[in-house]
Amino acid sequence: MRAVDAGVEWLIEADGCTHEALRSAETLRALLDDVVRRLSLNVVGAPLWHTFPGHAGVTGMYLLSESHLTVHTYPELDLVTLNLYACRPRPEYPWSAELGARLGATRVRVRCVSRALEPVAGDPNDG
Repeated sequence: MRAVDAGVEWLIEADGCTHEALRSAETLRALLDDVVRRLSLNVVGAPLWHTFPGHAGVTGMYLLSESHLTVHTYPELDLVTLNLYACRPRPEYPWSAELGARLGATRVRVRCVSRALEPVAGDPNDG
């Protein structure tokens, strides 16, 4: 059985962000558009955006031919979370620098998860 490589998923959390940036669909749209451009991703259809009422946050989702890119903001926690799943290799994106510059983030955590299935000797599901 050969290894199955189904891409890479990035999970990003950033806190210390400004309330204004976390409530601005324009700011977040510019950020996601930059990610798409710099990583040569391909958006399928129109991105979806929802701004919650009052002082709540914003959610955005881009369906990609490579998979998806999402953002969720929590102004009450000064927090933004992003998820990028790409089925093909991509260069690194400067998450810390960009989230600091665009959203005022003071701390950024980026986790990269390989979506791969390694072969297991004697696996009964190996057909």
